[in-house]
Amino acid sequence: MPVTLQPTGYPGHARELAATAAATGQPLIVAVSGDGVYNEVVNGIMDVEGSSAVSAVAAGGNANDHRRSIRRMPLVAAIIDGRARHLDLLRLTVRTNDAVWSRYAHSYIGFGLTPLMAIGLKKDKKGTVRELISVMRTFNSLEPVEIVRAGGAQELYDSLVFANVARMAKYGRISNSGKPDDGLFEVVSCPHRGRWRIALMVLRAATVGLGRQPRVSRCELVTTKAAPIQIDGEVMHVDANSQVVIDCVSHALITLG
Repeated sequence: MPVTLQPTGYPGHARELAATAAATGQPLIVAVSGDGVYNEVVNGIMDVEGSSAVSAVAAGGNANDHRRSIRRMPLVAAIIDGRARHLDLLRLTVRTNDAVWSRYAHSYIGFGLTPLMAIGLKKDKKGTVRELISVMRTFNSLEPVEIVRAGGAQELYDSLVFANVARMAKYGRISNSGKPDDGLFEVVSCPHRGRWRIALMVLRAATVGLGRQPRVSRCELVTTKAAPIQIDGEVMHVDANSQVVIDCVSHALITLG
């Protein structure tokens, strides 16, 4: 089959390239990247209503959480096999005053510890020991995230993750109950009760795993302060007093691998 190589030139370029390709026929769009660029590809495909484009990722990043979680066979074998899968996506919708924006995630959306970890890992050098040191350093700058639930209850979290995959941040297993195509996502939370508690959670995730987690198809909350948010490894920001909705879009992504 004909193959076209299209390198990205700037942040957001992969989304533009994917949208252009997704609007023509039924292409196979392969991202040679990590989770962040693959997120752009997924959003580019979703920008084209009714697209039948098929996506895949050849792990070329740092964490590669999505590929590690959904991999069934080598990518070349999956392309030859040709049997596509329909996976769920997480959809983040944020409303602040009269402004509304949204973003899809193939793997997870996180508040609290996870965006701080992403910021720290980008600043530091790569390598297992250096990355673990970087993670521990983030505890010094960790501030709890305060949210208001749909019913009006105020809650304080050191970490709040909505996950569509079982693995996160290269070393962590955050769930043993979820599947990327069951119409539900896992809510992995650590209430604000002391630094030792979040440290224990990180240690458990990196060793035995966190076990079974609550599963939902939709979650609504309101932020009380501006906060960073991690979407598939990339960090964005949510303003104070924003209405945030995270819902599962069942079988929205056609993929191989």
